[in-house]
Amino acid sequence: MNSRRLRQEWFSNVRADLLAGAVVGLALIPEAIAFSIIAGVDPKVGLYASFIIAIMTAFLGGRPGSISAATGAMALLMIDLVKDHGLPYLFAATLLTGILQVVFGFLKLGRQMKYVPRAVTIGYINALAVLIFLAQLPQLTNVPVAVYVLTGLSLAIIYILPRFTKAVPSPLVALAVMTIAAIALKLEVPRVGDMGELPTALPFFALPQVPLTLETLQIILPYSLTLAIVGLLASFLTASLVDELTDTPSDKNQEAKGQGIANIVTSFFGGMAGCGMIGQSVINVQSGGRGRLSTLASGVFLLFAILVLQDWVKQMPMATLVAVMIMVSIGTFRWSSFKNIPRIPRSETAVMLTTMLVTIFTKNFALGVVTGIVMSTVFFSRKIADLVFVDKVLSTDGTHRIYKVAGQIFFLSKEDFLASFDFNELVDRVTVDLTHAHLWDQGSVEMLDKIVVKFRRNGTEVELIGLNQASATLYDKLATYKQPDLSPKSDQLKEQNEAEYPSHHSQ
Repeated sequence: MNSRRLRQEWFSNVRADLLAGAVVGLALIPEAIAFSIIAGVDPKVGLYASFIIAIMTAFLGGRPGSISAATGAMALLMIDLVKDHGLPYLFAATLLTGILQVVFGFLKLGRQMKYVPRAVTIGYINALAVLIFLAQLPQLTNVPVAVYVLTGLSLAIIYILPRFTKAVPSPLVALAVMTIAAIALKLEVPRVGDMGELPTALPFFALPQVPLTLETLQIILPYSLTLAIVGLLASFLTASLVDELTDTPSDKNQEAKGQGIANIVTSFFGGMAGCGMIGQSVINVQSGGRGRLSTLASGVFLLFAILVLQDWVKQMPMATLVAVMIMVSIGTFRWSSFKNIPRIPRSETAVMLTTMLVTIFTKNFALGVVTGIVMSTVFFSRKIADLVFVDKVLSTDGTHRIYKVAGQIFFLSKEDFLASFDFNELVDRVTVDLTHAHLWDQGSVEMLDKIVVKFRRNGTEVELIGLNQASATLYDKLATYKQPDLSPKSDQLKEQNEAEYPSHHSQ
């Protein structure tokens, strides 16, 4: 890394990065504890993971300003493994998850993000915002009135203070003021200390205590593969969102390697697998964090808070952290995606809403994204299938018909393509000019075969001309009724056809 890039990524925004990191570090504590409880492990497993992953990705990740730690999406995938096989197998699965992610990084899996449509990304982000909000509701159910007061006052500080000063992130001010108020007034409200016991020492190095056998690999591989894919998907989408918020690029393949190495390291120090966190990354960016220093500061401050400021952290009211997460939910949700519905193609709106709803109701981010991608692919294929045009040209003596085809011929377009030909027309010769067409699959070759057969059965001589090299190669491999004139044919014949016959257009 050259010195200019080093200064840009680490030291161009020092004060804001440190303050934003402090806000994120505090917000990570209850989430890490909650995610540990979801996975069925001790709270320190999530806290250690969040600290280590944040530190490692600060140096090795591909997206400055992005926050990675233990997450709910990953915790949900660990429940059965922990329940059926125990904590050591979780650490082993975390190690294998990291190895797979590093391999995916070297295979440049990040390039595949370009195949995730924007509608799917927006649906995923909206779903995450809704799930973040819904996750706060248990903290606001059957609680003292003081909880609602603290939540409302915290939100007021978070949204009103920036109108007067941005010297200190408003969430950090809200956390400090409400903690002092809760202690001074001796309010009986849920606090961070109620979430679980905080660790009192640094994590120590230890190898996962599992048998090194094929049976162990068979147990952890399905979990690790799922964790690796879901983790990278979440990390890539987080990086893409931070790209959009900061108008700067990121290296998705380096992000995959960085996440993988972070998970490998955390498995040796008693941590669970983690990934990019959209919510915490939004907190970081909205609090002014832009560089790698903010990610490093979040991990360092998390550890400092749970080890040195533990007595204060335990007194922190959950109501204020709920307010911070509500701010994250509101800031994460893409409100414009609903405001712009009248202007957006209906197919994209359907993809966005489906991705969002599937993710919300299943709480399975991978399923939501895959569903959205499949829908987008189907809609796109249908649009392309409709863009097949056939010009029909008849010779002056009425004995020779030329069909000039333009468009992409594949399994969805083949039926309309076949309907463009008149097999009962009384002509001696038919030429199908495919100069401006492309064959994509076996279905398109099968359709050309049908055209040739049907014309020949009626005693009409049929000739295919103008196939480009790729289409001709496919046709040569798969066609049943081949004939000699396939390759980008005789320019002389095409020019002769153009000059000899007037044309009219049909689809």
